[in-house]
Amino acid sequence: MAATACPHAARNQGLPQERIDSSAAVFSDDVDAILKEYDILREACPVAYTNHYGGYWMLTRYDDIKAAALDSDTFISSVRAVIPSDPRGMRRPPLNFDAPNHTPYRTALDRTLKPARIKRLADRLEQHASALLSPLLQSQQGNVCTEFAAQFAAWVETEWLNLTPDTAPRLASTASAWVNAWRQMDGEKTTFYSTQLYDIARAVLADRRENPRDPEEDPASSLLLERNAQGEPLEETHLVGCIRQSLVVGMVAPPLMLGGICNYLSQDQQLQQQLREDLSLIPAAIEEFVRLFSPYRGFARTVSKETVLNGQTIKPGVPISITYSAANRDPAVFDDPHRFVLNRPNIAAHMGFGRGRHRCVGQPLARLALQIALRTLLENTTKFEVNGELQYARMPEMGIISCPLRFEI
Repeated sequence: MAATACPHAARNQGLPQERIDSSAAVFSDDVDAILKEYDILREACPVAYTNHYGGYWMLTRYDDIKAAALDSDTFISSVRAVIPSDPRGMRRPPLNFDAPNHTPYRTALDRTLKPARIKRLADRLEQHASALLSPLLQSQQGNVCTEFAAQFAAWVETEWLNLTPDTAPRLASTASAWVNAWRQMDGEKTTFYSTQLYDIARAVLADRRENPRDPEEDPASSLLLERNAQGEPLEETHLVGCIRQSLVVGMVAPPLMLGGICNYLSQDQQLQQQLREDLSLIPAAIEEFVRLFSPYRGFARTVSKETVLNGQTIKPGVPISITYSAANRDPAVFDDPHRFVLNRPNIAAHMGFGRGRHRCVGQPLARLALQIALRTLLENTTKFEVNGELQYARMPEMGIISCPLRFEI
């Protein structure tokens, strides 16, 4: 039986269904292979259907992805927000909620991420970054993802959530174990470590009920202040889920980002030295790195009503993948999209932090943390380079999860 062609053929004959079902965009962990596949799909089949993970449409063009991300009435998050989805079917706000249910959680978190608060966190985060990097510098080598970025991310979460100092090491080890279990598709261990993360979230909420803090300074206190559309307090399970979701996202993305950044700078020593000699360039560099190394490829929406994307009709109830990492490499929007361009003129158009109602709530804190991490690396070295085998994340993530470096002081 002949293979059916891609349901949507844009500029050529389309691609056989079996070709899409074996796509590197779905199965490969190698970033270069995934990006090459995005380029192929973007030209040959920009709205491509794959039968895997229950079946979904994969979008690879910037305009289609932006349109889906901005239309939260047609493309909803309450059915499925990630591909592959949590096999336990657990839903955590605000990621898995649509408006108006989404709004109070988003409002509460946004309240604690205003510029003044972010600025107040900077000094403590700089101290944590320096302390964490110190042992790696002493040995002149270390894994920037597991030994620095993951530990630093735990302190970022600890400071933002006002956790006790002894929670940071526990959070780092628990989140790391959860991520590894998830990546290995070990359901038993995933559940075990996820339960521990929920325990941390419950403990924070219980304490804030007894000892409320300034809601502009404390996420849990801010969440407890909010009410749903009926004017009632938010459900306990949803409050716990919201904090737990914040813990996981804040722990997963930073190591992926910093691994990609350090690997790139290892290959481009001239750029590394340019940034080291002029640290004021770091914010602009981070923005371009966020475009290049978006850490997820599997954010999803579900179509609520029949719609058309790039000429392809999509029926209600069918999931789509809004592949921000593909959008950020679309040559129709970004000239020479695979190349690092410092102060790229249209860098604000990137979707590394998403777009629309579900854009990354923590992006102000993420920017600060990445800038501090990179500045700390550059200030304390004269050179760093990859010194071992890289390891890559699996779907729905995308990026480097293990990046051993050698440091010259």
